[in-house]
Amino acid sequence: MLDYVIIGGAQAGLAMAYHLKQMNKKFIVIDGEKEIGASWLNRWNSLKLFTPTEYNHLPGLKFDAPKGHYPTKFEVSEYFKKYVKKFDIPLELNTLITAVSKSGDKYLIKSDAKIFEAKNVIIATGPFHIPFTPACHTKISKDVFQMHSNYYKGVHQLKEGDTLVVGAGDSGYQILDEVSRDSSRNVYFSGNTNVKTIPQQFLGKTLWWWFTLIGFLSFTKYSWIGKKISSLPQPVIGTDVKEILSRKNVTSKGRTNDANSKEIIFEQGKISTIKNIIWATGYKPNFKWIEGLDLDDKGYPNNFRGVSNMEGLYFIGLPWMHTRGSATLGGVAKDAKYLADFIKKKN
Repeated sequence: MLDYVIIGGAQAGLAMAYHLKQMNKKFIVIDGEKEIGASWLNRWNSLKLFTPTEYNHLPGLKFDAPKGHYPTKFEVSEYFKKYVKKFDIPLELNTLITAVSKSGDKYLIKSDAKIFEAKNVIIATGPFHIPFTPACHTKISKDVFQMHSNYYKGVHQLKEGDTLVVGAGDSGYQILDEVSRDSSRNVYFSGNTNVKTIPQQFLGKTLWWWFTLIGFLSFTKYSWIGKKISSLPQPVIGTDVKEILSRKNVTSKGRTNDANSKEIIFEQGKISTIKNIIWATGYKPNFKWIEGLDLDDKGYPNNFRGVSNMEGLYFIGLPWMHTRGSATLGGVAKDAKYLADFIKKKN
């Protein structure tokens, strides 16, 4: 019988593991991937954090990189591995949890191979669960190569020929930037071209320095300004959207409305020459594997700062769990500290 099982071995799970270690709790971190840091390594190869080194520290161990440096996904993965080694965090990898249920005063945490028992469970699986792709993708010819941005690594995966990138978030514009750098390839973009953009540097200071100064990352989702910010579309950070969209080989087509075999139907016309489509269209949450859990209208668990409606069941690393930074590498530490203090008082 374990005191705690942490499900998820990225930044949120590791931050909680640190605190449980300090409290001498008997626990284990379970992750479905084959190595720590895989959730980052699975993203595209050129990915970098939007936050510089000094805002990426997990509790107890600073991110070992120069101040002002924007770490790559490989550096993040290595940092996680060092973190696990330094604090001797117990792990169970290659173990996908398929169900969590309460039985009396304990939780049963089930995988295909075995069942773990624990008095408490901390869900640290993050906000990215099921890659979302619009329904019209099923109408597209199999001759057209399609992939969600979750599986995109680089342009080497693509066929030669016209390429469509769908999605106006950070991922969409970063991938559009990379794919369209080859001026010989026609690239079409589907999504909002009137997005707000924020530079990573302003007046010699990083964006996150300014955010910290004005308290932007400290506004809670319960405050008036927090409710306002969380209801607005997220701005694109550190990407020159106007420059990318002005490239001669980039054509904006507005919203993707439908498809018929090789013909893709947009707000602004139809195209039948597309050979590749990258859907940077986000994710849907999936917490249905947790029995008895209350979900909100967006499919996320009802909770207050990670404390759920079920005794002994906690969450960490959800978007806007408390503030804008709750789901970020640097922001998760504050939520982990709050949850750890709650656990201490409860015990």
